[in-house]
Amino acid sequence: MQLAWQKVKLPLKETFSISYGDYSFREALIIKLNHKGLSGYGECTVIDYYGINLDDLVNQLISSKTLIENQQITTPQLFYSFIKNLHLSSFVTSALDCAYWDLFGKLENKSFLEINSIDLKAIPESSITISIDDIESQIKKIENSDWNKFKVKCKGLDKESFIKLAGLNRNIALDSNASFTIEDCHWIENNELASKFTYLEQPMQVKNYTNLSRDKYANWMADEDFQNSNNLVSLLSHYKSLNIKLVKCGGLTPALEIIKEARKLDYKIMIGCMTESTVGISAGAVLAPLVDYCDLDGANLIAKDIAIGSKVINGKIQLSDKPGLGIELIK
Repeated sequence: MQLAWQKVKLPLKETFSISYGDYSFREALIIKLNHKGLSGYGECTVIDYYGINLDDLVNQLISSKTLIENQQITTPQLFYSFIKNLHLSSFVTSALDCAYWDLFGKLENKSFLEINSIDLKAIPESSITISIDDIESQIKKIENSDWNKFKVKCKGLDKESFIKLAGLNRNIALDSNASFTIEDCHWIENNELASKFTYLEQPMQVKNYTNLSRDKYANWMADEDFQNSNNLVSLLSHYKSLNIKLVKCGGLTPALEIIKEARKLDYKIMIGCMTESTVGISAGAVLAPLVDYCDLDGANLIAKDIAIGSKVINGKIQLSDKPGLGIELIK
C-alpha cells in the first residue's frame, strides 16, 4: 500500500462568518492510499479554532508514512486499530480511516453502504449554513433559498432576532459557536419559542455544559463539547443531541460505534462537517441514513470543488452507489 497527500486551498463562494472569525478560504489535506492500481481518498481541513494547522498534519504523515505503507490490506476495523495506536491527531486519523474505507470498498467492488448493510429508506435532508449577518439579510437568504433546512449562525444572543427566526415557520437551527452566556442559555431553555428551532448547537464555551438542562424547551446539541464516545454519559443530562464530525472522532470506523452507543442513550444524532470538498462530504454522507439530522453543506460553500462522489443538491443527499465511498478526484 502506498500513501500520498496533497495540500489544497479551497476558496469559498462568499465569506463564511461565524463567531470565531471570517473566512474566505479553507486549507485542506487530501490523503490518498493506493493499492493494485486503485486509490482511496480522505480529507482533513485546517481549523484554526481547533488548533489544527497544515504543517502539523503533514509532519504527522511524514513520521508515520513507512509504518502505514508496510501494513497489509486487511479490514477497515483492523486498519483503524493500527492507526489509532500511532497517536495521530483525530483529523489525520479520520482522513486515513476514510481513505482506507474508500480503497477497501474499491478493492472489494462494494460500496460502504453494501459492506455495512445500511438501509437507505430514510435519508434526512441537509441544512445549509447562513453566516453571521444582520437579521434581515439572514431572513432574506432563507426566504430566497431552494433549500428546506437552515443552520443560522450568530454571535451572542440578540433576543429580537431570536424571536423573528422562531416566528418564520421554517426548519431552522441556531448555532452560536459557543458565544452564548449562561444567562442567555437559561433565558432560551425556559422560553417556549426555543422549541421552534430544530436544535441549538454548542451554545457555550467547552465544559460549561453543566449549566444546560436537557429537559427544558431547547434541543441543545453538543459540537465542540462532544469529541468522541468518552463523554457520552457525562453530557446526557444536558444535551439532547450530538453533532458527530468525522475529523473530531477519528473517522467512519469510530463514528459507526458512536452512533450505536448514542442510540442506546436516546440521543438525537447529526452527522456534520467542516467546510470540506466532496472528498470529506462523501465520507460523512454515507452515515446519513443512520442519523436524525445532517449538516453536510461543506462542498456547496466552496467555489471550485476538487472531487466527485456523493452530492447534496438543495439539501437532498444523493449517495454514490460506486465502490468504496465513490470518490474520484477531478483532474
